Amino acid sequence: MSLSEASLGNAPSTSALDEETARAEIYGLLAQFYYAPPAPDLLALLRVAVTEAPVAGAFLQEPWQQLVGAARAQGDADIAAEYDRLFGGVGKPEVFLYGSHYLSGFLNEKPLVRLRDDLAELGLARSEAMSETEDHVAYGCEVMRYLIAGGDAAVCNLTRQRAFFSAHLQPWWGAMCDALQAHPAARFYAAVAQFTRAFAAVEAQGFDMLD
Repeated sequence: MSLSEASLGNAPSTSALDEETARAEIYGLLAQFYYAPPAPDLLALLRVAVTEAPVAGAFLQEPWQQLVGAARAQGDADIAAEYDRLFGGVGKPEVFLYGSHYLSGFLNEKPLVRLRDDLAELGLARSEAMSETEDHVAYGCEVMRYLIAGGDAAVCNLTRQRAFFSAHLQPWWGAMCDALQAHPAARFYAAVAQFTRAFAAVEAQGFDMLD
C-alpha cells in the first residue's frame, strides 16, 4: 500500500471523482497509521501535506490540520514509541484496535465470526502474511478501500460499502477513538483518533443520504 504526496494533499477534496479517490486514500492512510508505526517517508509526506480544503470550512479541514500539526510537532522516533506504548508490548495493549473488544468485551468472539462470514460473502479473506485478526481497525480500513476503489462492480459499490461500514466499523470506532483520546500518552494518535472520528461522521452522513 502506498500513498503519494498528491493523495495526501487531496484528502479533503470535494468533486465527485476526487471525493471517491480521497475516501479510498483516507482509508488507506488510516490503515497505515493503525497497523504499524508510521514509516518515515509517510510522515515526511504528511508534514508537507496541504492543509487547506478546496472549500472553506470543509468538515474535515480542522481535524486534518490537527493531524498534520501533530506530525510536525513530533519526530519519527517519538511517534513510533507512542505507537508501541499504546498498541504494542507483551500481553494486553493499553488501547485495543479490535472490534470484538469493543462490541463484546472479549477478543475473537461472535463479532469476529460475523465479520468473517460477511468477508467470505464479499470474496475476501485475510492474507496469511497479516498477523492481526480481521476485526483489527486497519483490516477494516483496507476492506473499505477495496469496496470503494476495487474493479468488481458487483462488490465494489455504495450498497456494499454502507452495509460493511454500518455493521463492522461504525458501531465501535467511536469507543476506540474515545479510548485513544483519553489516554495520557496519546499525542499523535489523539490527533489520528480525532481525524478518524470526523471521517467516520462524514461517511455515516454520506451513507444516510443514500436512503
